Amino acid sequence: MTHDATSDMPSRRQLRRTLRQRRRGLSAAQRRQAARLLSQRLRRLPEVKRARRVALYLPNDGEIDPRPLIDWFRRRGAHVYLPVLRPLSDNRLWFVHYHASTPMRTNRFSIPEPCTRHGAHHARRLPAWALDLVLMPLVGFDASGNRLGMGGGFYDRTFAFQRLRRPHPCLIGLAHDCQYVERLPAADWDIPLDAIVSDARVVRPTRT
Repeated sequence: MTHDATSDMPSRRQLRRTLRQRRRGLSAAQRRQAARLLSQRLRRLPEVKRARRVALYLPNDGEIDPRPLIDWFRRRGAHVYLPVLRPLSDNRLWFVHYHASTPMRTNRFSIPEPCTRHGAHHARRLPAWALDLVLMPLVGFDASGNRLGMGGGFYDRTFAFQRLRRPHPCLIGLAHDCQYVERLPAADWDIPLDAIVSDARVVRPTRT
């Protein structure tokens, strides 16, 4: 009888619960330091330096904070977009231009996002394929670049076109380094990322 090593791995649901608790356990000072180190690492990456249409997120539930990058992007002439839960759709995202006067609301997951009515105007948003760079939150990651998201599948559905379309946006996952695990169970529906960046490392996923 052969032993399958994957049978010893925690389920994605178990890992998601454990890693969310781990990042929530960080102190405010640890989160600020992690955000600063993350920003430094990202600003050195060529795909981040050249991006002009950038989507990022506002942190929630202990996620690592990409907001220190917003002013840096704008000084470089880049436009910043935020994800919005697309109304009347099958769990997909809009990306709405974000600035200081953007009207905001809290969505059903208690995450701040641009108001739906504001984002509904085509002039204020971009289709996912038109972005240069997308910085997305992760729950966990491993050394091979496998990732674990929140489980809703919003980013996977929104960027499913990447399997067929070239060129496409550069996708970079962001996480606290405490969210690193030795090995993650991968899922067929996971959209592969170009990189995963934490406050302590940059992981380039292995390609098969």
